[in-house]
Amino acid sequence: MAQQQSEGPSVRLLRVGEQVRHVLSDILQRGDVHDDVLSQHVVSVTEVRMSPDLRHATVFIKSLLGKDEEAVLKALRTNTAYLQREVAHRIRLKYAAKLKFLSDESFDEGSHIDKLLRDPKVARDLAQDESEDRRAGPRSAFPGED
Repeated sequence: MAQQQSEGPSVRLLRVGEQVRHVLSDILQRGDVHDDVLSQHVVSVTEVRMSPDLRHATVFIKSLLGKDEEAVLKALRTNTAYLQREVAHRIRLKYAAKLKFLSDESFDEGSHIDKLLRDPKVARDLAQDESEDRRAGPRSAFPGED
């Protein structure tokens, strides 16, 4: 019986990524990293993507209100060795994952899409589409049955 290949990461990768995210969030929330920049900012770890061999972790972060994000990223990258040791100590894996910190742009993309949808021209087009749908009446679930 052939095993079906799924798109995206395995359950194990997702589980380990979530464990790493929780550990990093806990470390940053408690202020265990002795860094002036990190102590002055609230940092959210939004996602951690693990490589298939679990040796690399891409950590997506967002500082509160996106404030001083470059400075926060620099501080995290400066303290990467400490954070990797702490993650390795708290999560029992064969290898300590090498951490790579990136800014999470998904919030900015979401805001941009929301802004586009609220544009008066788009709102007018959407309202026009809705009125055309109401005039057309209910559609059959099966094509050709009208």
